[in-house]
Amino acid sequence: MQHYKDMFIDLMGGTMGGTACVYVGQPLDTVKVKMQTFPSLYKGMGQCFTHTLRRDGVRGLYAGTVPALAANIAENSVLFACYGVCQKAVAWVTGAKRVEDLSTLSNATAGFFAAFFSSLTLCPTELVKCRLQAMRELALTEKREPERIGPWKLTRQILRQEGVAGLFRGLTSTFAREMPGYFFFFGGYEASRALLTPPGKTKEEIGFTRTLFCGGVAGVVLWVAIFPADVAKSRIQVAGSKETMRKVVLDIVRKEGFLALYNGLGPTVLRTFPATGALFVAYEGTKQMLHSVMD
Repeated sequence: MQHYKDMFIDLMGGTMGGTACVYVGQPLDTVKVKMQTFPSLYKGMGQCFTHTLRRDGVRGLYAGTVPALAANIAENSVLFACYGVCQKAVAWVTGAKRVEDLSTLSNATAGFFAAFFSSLTLCPTELVKCRLQAMRELALTEKREPERIGPWKLTRQILRQEGVAGLFRGLTSTFAREMPGYFFFFGGYEASRALLTPPGKTKEEIGFTRTLFCGGVAGVVLWVAIFPADVAKSRIQVAGSKETMRKVVLDIVRKEGFLALYNGLGPTVLRTFPATGALFVAYEGTKQMLHSVMD
């Protein structure tokens, strides 16, 4: 029963963390997707942000929030629940007596395997989010009026035109982004926590500010490591392309240069630090609260 209880607590912690992450980071995530997908339309992050705000208002910056919430809640609830399970599996393999005794490398490895399962829930919802965020720019490139459409109607449209496989467009690039990304994510978080834990205290006792900082570090490490894969994934999903991630990456480098693989990194880093900081604060706080209630 203890294993099921721990999984439930991790699942709820991931759910609350994913919700906090979306509301803090969604505007700059919209800017990131626009810059990744249509680099020729925007000279920089500031221009993209102000143009979106002027044309579509605050609502435009929060385009795709419903599927983003669905994506982040689904991803993070599954991710953190599987992370707890994978931590126990890694502890068993390495001979560690407790999950708390795992090294930074072991925690990073657990994150790597947990991301396989979360990718399966993330891919369809993030595909819908990306298409909603880039809908105006897609219409401009096709010289037509942008369609006013919500997430549920868009999902039905994709299913009707492309079938279930259409919702999993970009799954390979999602795996390529998520699995190594979460190796660095959890590795960065646990390494930061270990460095910032005062003598005589545990990592769970470092407090709100240090947890926020460690979460921010984890997010920045993740995105810097995997950003090219994210650019490829965004373009595949927005365009509905059937090309492989490798071909998309090589085409970008050949036609636009290597730095095009980092279009949108600026708003991503700015968004990530507070957003993933909020994620881990909500996750750790929810875990502590549920443990105190259920133990």
